[in-house]
Amino acid sequence: MAGMATHVITGAGSGIGAAVARRLHARGDELLLHARDAGRAKELAAEFPGARTLVGDLAEPAKLSWAFSHQTLPDRVDSLLHIAGVVDLGPVGELTPKSWRHQLDVNLIAPAELTRHFLPQLRAARGHVVFVNSGAGLRASADWSAYAASKHGLKALADALRAEEHGNGVRVTSVYPGRTASPMQAKVHQQEGKEYDPGEWIDPESVATTILMSIDLPRDAEVNDLTVRPGR
Repeated sequence: MAGMATHVITGAGSGIGAAVARRLHARGDELLLHARDAGRAKELAAEFPGARTLVGDLAEPAKLSWAFSHQTLPDRVDSLLHIAGVVDLGPVGELTPKSWRHQLDVNLIAPAELTRHFLPQLRAARGHVVFVNSGAGLRASADWSAYAASKHGLKALADALRAEEHGNGVRVTSVYPGRTASPMQAKVHQQEGKEYDPGEWIDPESVATTILMSIDLPRDAEVNDLTVRPGR
């Protein structure tokens, strides 16, 4: 992706999202970083000088369009990077509708709404949408039903969007990382009752490398699906 590109990023506050934002910021690209509230936006603006912020709660996707209508948005977007996510483990017999709804809202419905909102700008730039999915988006294990359902849905969203927007020059990539050292992974280990050692899992920088590879790929090629597994 040559020249000064504009990237909209969710989840830039930690883990994979922070690694991607640091890399893009270091090379001088323009960043529009999503934040759930004004306080978080202030923190991101301080961490990434010169970056702009976009405030809206992914847990309330129906309100995102209204929130964005009160903010200044770019005329074109070279990449929309869906990296934010939440996880709440538990057996089907115990997960509440609130837990199901929260994970579906943040992990699936909000990315769909953000994509709908930014499609005109993505079409104008012949841009790229990247969905950071999960190994749980390809297979579901015990206690992972709600999270896996949200990520299976995210795969369906990406596949349909790719088919719909290919003629408009919009590329779509799904990245399926295995367990990655991050605050989310620490929470997963806590829910599983296991000791957490970040050195056992993928470094977020390694996943960031795969994401940048996909968006920097020349226009003659497109990465549709990319699985990243722990190398140890």
